[in-house]
Amino acid sequence: MQRQPHAALDLRGRFPKAEKIRHLLTLPESQGRPLRLLEIGTGSGAIAQYFATCTDVHFEVEAVDVIDQRQTSEGYTFHCVSGVNLPFEDGHFDVVISNHVLEHVGGHEEQIGHLSEIARVMRGDGVAYLASPNRWQLVEPHYHLAFLSWLPRSWRTPYLKLSGKGREYDCEPLRMSELEDIVASAGLSGSNICVAAVRYLFTMEKPNAAIAAWIRRVPDGILQQLRRWSPTHVYLLRHEDRAP
Repeated sequence: MQRQPHAALDLRGRFPKAEKIRHLLTLPESQGRPLRLLEIGTGSGAIAQYFATCTDVHFEVEAVDVIDQRQTSEGYTFHCVSGVNLPFEDGHFDVVISNHVLEHVGGHEEQIGHLSEIARVMRGDGVAYLASPNRWQLVEPHYHLAFLSWLPRSWRTPYLKLSGKGREYDCEPLRMSELEDIVASAGLSGSNICVAAVRYLFTMEKPNAAIAAWIRRVPDGILQQLRRWSPTHVYLLRHEDRAP
């Protein structure tokens, strides 16, 4: 299958996403040097630039993608890659960001390969930020079709064609349990931070949304019970022997 680029290239919209990632990350100790950060699937380059120009923490930033669609290149180094393999040595990075990339790399084996490469290039006490859409999201975020990813795989492309919005469905969003199984298969441990991500969204990004006031009143325990239905899975990943 020829996979199509789905990157969001609007810089103004990407910088708030970078701020959210920075807010949610728990950083390892710097050991007296800049923290080495890798962004996989950099798209516009906005998130890589944000971290490269951060003022509170000094990051040394590398970014990769399968196609160069960058709208900005300030402060970081870019590499074009093919497939899920990464051109870096073992344990090189303190922080790895995979923001809405996992659903685009291919099927089950490719997704395990993507996370295994993150595990390989990440320092022993490093951390990775992983975000990927939930299969049960009501409106599929790439083609904006209701219930598209709910359908059996063989039905998704016909539905997409019938809608006139595309010719082939080339994404693989996962259920929460599927995602956690893949994380474990890659030798990583994942901490689900959906509640913190949702709270940030409706406090900082969309404070005036109709649901925002209700979200702010709901206890964390209730939101934790609902996290499998969160539109986006958000995890911090660590090596299994470094799990908190």
